Amino acid sequence: MKVEIIVAAHKEYQMPQEACYLPVQVGKYGKEPIGYQGDDEGDNISEKNALYCELTGMYWMWKNTQADYYGLVHYRRYFTVVPPLKRWKKDPFSLILTERQIKRLVKKYDLILPKKRNYIIETIASHYGHTHYPEHLEETKNIIRETCPDYEAAFEWVMRQRKGHMFNMFIMKKELFDQYCEWLFPILRQLEHRIDCSKYNAFQARYIGRISELLLNVWVHQNQIPYHEIPVISIEKVQWKKKIVSFVKAKYFDKKYENSF
Repeated sequence: MKVEIIVAAHKEYQMPQEACYLPVQVGKYGKEPIGYQGDDEGDNISEKNALYCELTGMYWMWKNTQADYYGLVHYRRYFTVVPPLKRWKKDPFSLILTERQIKRLVKKYDLILPKKRNYIIETIASHYGHTHYPEHLEETKNIIRETCPDYEAAFEWVMRQRKGHMFNMFIMKKELFDQYCEWLFPILRQLEHRIDCSKYNAFQARYIGRISELLLNVWVHQNQIPYHEIPVISIEKVQWKKKIVSFVKAKYFDKKYENSF
């Protein structure tokens, strides 16, 4: 069984040493190499990283590698199976899901996703509209209606929810991964040509990557794919105070997010 999980990164950083993890320099096109596999080789969309974020690495993996199971994590964010109370004062890198744990999980589950994020007082759609731009969702829905109308009801259902799988993180069986990519990237390609992002700052310009987070939920719901949730561990300390302040400003004062925390 071969498991390939790319670790999306744009700078040098401590990396897991397990063989299943492959550090990938996303957006490498035109950039200085940092010693990781670049997403600008073979069939790739590396030059679109400013819009697609970690998806340029995901596309490269889809088109250029062979494995039984594929996954995507981030250099600062990984899956873990260690309960919260057992993480106290431990090195976060010691909590990262090991290859042995992964292979044990994929024997039982074809799809592994991060635990859902709960927006509590917001729906997926209202939160996105407050923090980013609602026309992204409107155009995405239009594209789905035009190209794969069977998914429109699923899209609307996901937008009404208060919880969702975020971060574009997953581990999934090859057959599912191929199906997902074949559905996802044509939608994003059309969306890219329908949204004028020239007015956005660099943070907001990454809307393609954010929309894909929501579309993963749509694809899973529409196809009723069984999945298993596990927690996500952040390697760096999460700045909760700044996140909460930005959330309040976005919801009540129409202040769009300017950066991530």
